[in-house]
Amino acid sequence: MSSPSYPSAYAPGPKPGPVVAPGEFIFAAAHLDHGHIYNQTQGLLEAGGTLAWVYEPDPVKLAKFTARFPVARVARSLDEILTDPAVRLIAAAAIPCDRGPLGCRVLRAGKHYFTDKAPLTTLAQLAEARATVIATGKKFAVYYSERLHVECAVHASTLIQQGAIGRVLQVLGLGPHRLNAPIRPAWFFEKQSYGGILCDIGSHQFEQFLHYTGAHDATILHAAVANYAHRDHPNFEDFGEASLQADNGAANYVRVDWFTPAGLGTWGDGRTLILGTEGTIELRKYLDVARAKTTDHLILVDAKGEHHLELQGQVGFPYFGQLIRDCLDGTETAMTQAHTFKAAELCLKAQLAARNLTP
Repeated sequence: MSSPSYPSAYAPGPKPGPVVAPGEFIFAAAHLDHGHIYNQTQGLLEAGGTLAWVYEPDPVKLAKFTARFPVARVARSLDEILTDPAVRLIAAAAIPCDRGPLGCRVLRAGKHYFTDKAPLTTLAQLAEARATVIATGKKFAVYYSERLHVECAVHASTLIQQGAIGRVLQVLGLGPHRLNAPIRPAWFFEKQSYGGILCDIGSHQFEQFLHYTGAHDATILHAAVANYAHRDHPNFEDFGEASLQADNGAANYVRVDWFTPAGLGTWGDGRTLILGTEGTIELRKYLDVARAKTTDHLILVDAKGEHHLELQGQVGFPYFGQLIRDCLDGTETAMTQAHTFKAAELCLKAQLAARNLTP
């Protein structure tokens, strides 16, 4: 870690620790179709949560999870978890088209739900989820990991709240991913299952846009998708882009794709560029390409100069503790339900509005 090259006022504060005592917040994991479930589980454990159960019908996925988290008791069915009164929350990473219905089932059983993104694949599922939250009073939380589990993205929120770059005018989000086609399950290539590229990995970008601009809603100005290079999977989309305007006037451009080159040292050079009235922030999330393999680079330019904040291991992830406390206290400090669902709504509407650019 190099020496800081930024004003002390921009330095991160203390990293968050556990927010509950052992056994005070018991949760379970279920439907382990995406690897994000490991990050979701680890985040809750680091915040003080107690993992009690796991349910997964695939024995291979189950064995991998229990090897990583041997404390979890294996459930014979999801109902065994849903009927355990001690369980307060179920974390899940099901196939995307199943996430909404699963969440409604969890909520109706009296548990909070923490799903991987994208949380829903249709507007009908979104309507059902909203109605179920109102009917049950339980939380339908979403793991928008590219902001919530990335330290430079977390610290960007703090700097914006402190006024470091003034009012946010535009957010530009770039979300390239490596395909790794041979190891992907069949559902990964079926649009009906994953929802389309703007619904899937685009969901990260729309959530960040709303968050960093402080917007409550946005209009889809342009959206497009394509399958440029994977015709062996005709229902797959390998490129997507969208342009939005927020209800407070802020602008947004998103590009997501499955074209990470083989030579890149990680799965994707994810970046976010934030334009403010008094400065700019660039997030180089997963590496500083051709310069450093470390993660969490934040480049801040303001009236005082150019500042490079190297934040790997410096910030932590407050979302998980906030979510636990919200479930216990009935608050909304981690993320409001309205924001959670609005981000999902925007990615669904962008997907529906998208022109197909495939030649």
